[in-house]
Amino acid sequence: MIDRRRFLILAASAAIAASGPGGFARADEASSFINRTAMDLVAIVNSGVPLAEKQKRLRAVVDAAVDVDEVARFCLGRFWRTASAEQQKTYVNLFHDVLVNDLTGKLGEYQGVKVTIGASRKHDDVTIVSSIVERPNNPPAKVEWVVGPTPNGPRIIDLVAEGTSLRLTQRSDYAAFVMRNNQSVEALLDALKQHLSQAGG
Repeated sequence: MIDRRRFLILAASAAIAASGPGGFARADEASSFINRTAMDLVAIVNSGVPLAEKQKRLRAVVDAAVDVDEVARFCLGRFWRTASAEQQKTYVNLFHDVLVNDLTGKLGEYQGVKVTIGASRKHDDVTIVSSIVERPNNPPAKVEWVVGPTPNGPRIIDLVAEGTSLRLTQRSDYAAFVMRNNQSVEALLDALKQHLSQAGG
């Protein structure tokens, strides 16, 4: 459950928030934004710097690019309301650590990655930017970046790869896990902690 879709996590983290506060005025501005920042990510992944330095730089990308708190709340779904304040805080911190750990732990698999930005469109209050993500020895993947406005500027709030939403899929996984464990949010927290421990995070 917790190991799934690391590739989508990597792609989502590419959209580092480099523009100012507020939403995008036009869809083509979002395309330029994603194109510029995807190039930044590709440069980090394909660079020859030591792994520790790559991890440091990619952690900064995740922190700046993704609305981690909002995505974490969305993924917990209705169980967010039943969790205590302390559980909510612990969960968000663990979600962030798992996101970063899974990303940096798979760097070697993404050498040679290439992102080609396509068309973009507005949908309600978000902008959806299409792209093709290519890795050596893998078929090209169609990826849509969902960018929403936040008080701190634009942030990635979802990623859709080949028609599959990352956050909807993760929410389904988490809900199934919690239901299998007597609707215990604490059980999910323990599973996240165990995942980090096994991964050396």
